[in-house]
Amino acid sequence: MASSLEGNKIAAAILTAGIIAVGSSVLTDLLYKPYVPKERSFVVAVGGAGAPAATAAAVPAPAEPIAVRLAAADVEAGKAAAKKCVSCHTLEKGGKNGVGPNLWGVVAAPKGHVQGFAYSQALLGTGGTWTYESLDAFIANPKAYAPGTKMSFAGIAKPEERANLIAYLRTLADEPAPLPGS
Repeated sequence: MASSLEGNKIAAAILTAGIIAVGSSVLTDLLYKPYVPKERSFVVAVGGAGAPAATAAAVPAPAEPIAVRLAAADVEAGKAAAKKCVSCHTLEKGGKNGVGPNLWGVVAAPKGHVQGFAYSQALLGTGGTWTYESLDAFIANPKAYAPGTKMSFAGIAKPEERANLIAYLRTLADEPAPLPGS
């Protein structure tokens, strides 16, 4: 007889715990009402199925053409800006690929030129070579330049900083590519 009462006590304890949990939830809902604004304070624009992945507004327009900015670029400041790159890329000649490809000789090189690195189809689909203009656009916003790229870097918004970085990348070659207009 004692064992049947023990089962009843366990069932009563479980039932009581459930009633307390539900009751406290109902009581909390009665006491605290969340404030829901009638208007959203921040609207997130979401494109439909046919909307492009990135818009032209997502890429900051440079204040001046890259050729003008490169003429005034500071290679040492570009070397400092390249510290953002070395977490994923190597910069020395013959360096190994990291998360990103080695950047030695990237200026004026064909896109996807580093052997042994698995480039995204999005980047390879842009075709051509890394011109100063294409590097500027890619570094400004990689995802807008090549939607679907594997590069997770958000980009460098400041046009002068991009020019400094590109001027530094230009020096990373046996024979640096000529500057635009040279």
